[in-house]
Amino acid sequence: MSEKLRVGVIFGGRSGEHEVSIASAASVLKALDADKYEVVPIGITGEGHWLAGVDPQPLLQGATMEDAVQKGEATAVTMTGDPTSRGLVPVESPDDDPDAGGQHPQRPLDIVIPVLHGTYGEDGTLQGLLEMADVAYAGCGVLGAALGMDKDKAKMVFRTAGLPIVDWLTIRRVEFERDPEAVCARIAERFPGAVFVKPANMGSSVGVGKAHNAEELPGVVAEALQFDRKAIVEPAINCRELECGVLGNDEPIASVVGEVVPSNEFYDYRAKYVDNASRLYIPAEIPPETMETLRRLAVDAFLALDLSGLARVDFFLDKDSGQVYLNEVNTMPGFTQISMYPKLWEASGVPYPQLLDRLIQLGLERHAEKRRNRTRYSPEE
Repeated sequence: MSEKLRVGVIFGGRSGEHEVSIASAASVLKALDADKYEVVPIGITGEGHWLAGVDPQPLLQGATMEDAVQKGEATAVTMTGDPTSRGLVPVESPDDDPDAGGQHPQRPLDIVIPVLHGTYGEDGTLQGLLEMADVAYAGCGVLGAALGMDKDKAKMVFRTAGLPIVDWLTIRRVEFERDPEAVCARIAERFPGAVFVKPANMGSSVGVGKAHNAEELPGVVAEALQFDRKAIVEPAINCRELECGVLGNDEPIASVVGEVVPSNEFYDYRAKYVDNASRLYIPAEIPPETMETLRRLAVDAFLALDLSGLARVDFFLDKDSGQVYLNEVNTMPGFTQISMYPKLWEASGVPYPQLLDRLIQLGLERHAEKRRNRTRYSPEE
């Protein structure tokens, strides 16, 4: 019998979405088929320390990652020390062998599922590490992750691709700290009414705020700029919030479209994860032609950013004009069994365990395709 695929599930990380990542990883680990996979959970602490063998369940009740390392499991992750090999391997330090030198390499990981949301995980940094280590991984590559994370750059690509987007203005922390009044005056001149301010590189609505008037604007801008050196400002529109899942590599497909009705004025962090009062409608109650338009635009956005594996594409539907706007793309959306992305695919005929199987297969396919590239060149060849 062939060996099971060795799957590393990386979660936690140095991100404002650390806790969301733990919840996602707990669901992923529970759903991965033990008959198919040997699963290695790898937690990254808020300080950036890598620990293998971390059970995410106790973390949901407040345990530290160091306390949640399963006894007898590996306690760190490193590059393989074999110069003829490649990849990442967990290493262990058995309690009953104090003279073993502290490291016992295990079999390298066949593929990694980076269940990391936000900075240092969803922004291309982890993907770059895995590329350097020549490790297969689920999800999009370095470029797609970086573009999907940076709302400013993503909007530039969407605009170039001719996709419908809400107008925006980019501001930087350095200019706001130097002259906040001038920055706020520039925003008010461009967008006279209420505006949303968002950190350019952040997810889960962390740092997102709505300024209803000029008096509220400085505080909302300052809050957003705590989480990134850039923020984007958009005019507030009276809209419905719709979401679509995309799955695939070079020939992606789209799920049905769902709708989020937030418990607060907009879908902020509290509405997503604290209040438990927001409602999800799958499929969304929209005309069939609107559904198909959104599904087509979701695939177009996915391809425009050169994504692979998965993404959740978020839209606004203007209640007054009926105009559809592409809001943003999330390249590692929330992945609990009650999160929108898995629920969209469940409603589209792909249950949660099969969705994970497909993401693993897509990651392996993408890795094999990339390894076909020549990395050396000689003029004599």
